Amino acid sequence: MLTIEGNIVNIDKTSRGRIEIGDGGLIQSVSKETGSADIILKDELIFPGFIDVHVHARECVDHSWDYKEDFTTAGQAAINGGIVAFADMPNNPVPPLDDKSYADKYQLTKKSPVDILLYAGIGSRTNALLDAGAADGRPRSRLVPYKVFMGPSIGDLFFKSANDLERVLEKYRGQSVSFHCEDPEILEANKNQPTHSQKRPPEAEVMAIDFALELIKKYQLQGKICHCSTQEGLQKIVSAKKSGLPVTIEVAPHHLFFDETMLTDENQKIFQVNPPIRQTKVNRLALIAALKNGDIDYLATDHAPHTIAEKEKGTSGMPHLDTYGPFVAWLMAEQGFAPADVTRVCSFNPGQFINQFMPLKFGKIEPGFVGSLTVIDSKKPIIISKSILKTKCNWSPFEDVTFPGRVVYTIVRGKVYKLD
Repeated sequence: MLTIEGNIVNIDKTSRGRIEIGDGGLIQSVSKETGSADIILKDELIFPGFIDVHVHARECVDHSWDYKEDFTTAGQAAINGGIVAFADMPNNPVPPLDDKSYADKYQLTKKSPVDILLYAGIGSRTNALLDAGAADGRPRSRLVPYKVFMGPSIGDLFFKSANDLERVLEKYRGQSVSFHCEDPEILEANKNQPTHSQKRPPEAEVMAIDFALELIKKYQLQGKICHCSTQEGLQKIVSAKKSGLPVTIEVAPHHLFFDETMLTDENQKIFQVNPPIRQTKVNRLALIAALKNGDIDYLATDHAPHTIAEKEKGTSGMPHLDTYGPFVAWLMAEQGFAPADVTRVCSFNPGQFINQFMPLKFGKIEPGFVGSLTVIDSKKPIIISKSILKTKCNWSPFEDVTFPGRVVYTIVRGKVYKLD
């Protein structure tokens, strides 16, 4: 039994209370504080454990990318950033595309100190995963999340034309599909442009979002648009949501913190991501406002660990797991997010997403939910340096940045990790 008392932040209210987590790792009770507990907090905030719905942990069955990251180090970096569970993307050298490859990769996740959900990949010849345990003995679609790369990114799991993509998605009717939205034909037409952002112009995302929304409607998908980076694309998705389309939206920390005014000749390669950091300050602030007001559903890192040597050669992606909690403190201190806003986009909404596919319930501090919590001291600054990182790639785009607060405890199924 673990007991903790302090300021409990659920999506509906913040109040002082006492949480009891049983030996099985589930919350047994939430009650009034007694002044006697294993952990007694003062001004710190206790959130339902943060969940990242977009991570590239890199490990797969051939282990050829383990030098970048693996499920052990990704889990350690997650705990360092206050993340208690994450969903891992499928663009590996050996991607999880069918029941066997999905099961083989899932076995690897068991080494992680945090809970992991796997996306299955959608490729040119794939089908929905099957479950042979149907009551009538016939195979049926298995409920897992899927990821589709509409255009080239890291790895070989992507489509080269809209027609090819639609032909495959017909087989995923009714499934949960997350979209990396960059139009392949626009990317191809701009491949010889001089800079990364010019090779991947805003219209590539906007046009791909239009098509993704059409596919979500046509094939009754539960849709999610990954790392939205353009105000125009965001407005299209929000309009579709208001019309009743079942679609949600991610935004990544780098698209909220950086914009084109911060790019220099020296940092362009380090800050290279897909989609690019190419937005204006006005666009960046619009994304922050949309996350704060509820138009954007998830703060999702797109954690993509590569070595510095790979970055210097032009590889896209940057790591964020270690810095998730400090970044959240920045949202509260400098962007006006209330603690309940943080719970919504870091815990409750991501919990709603992964709870569809996992046996445990995440996202609330209530009896029966998993006893995984994130404790933030929003008034204790932290300077990001290599020495505090757990990610195997050992660098961060936020190095030398001072964030106004930090994670002091990450609790995973009742196991306490003290970070301060």
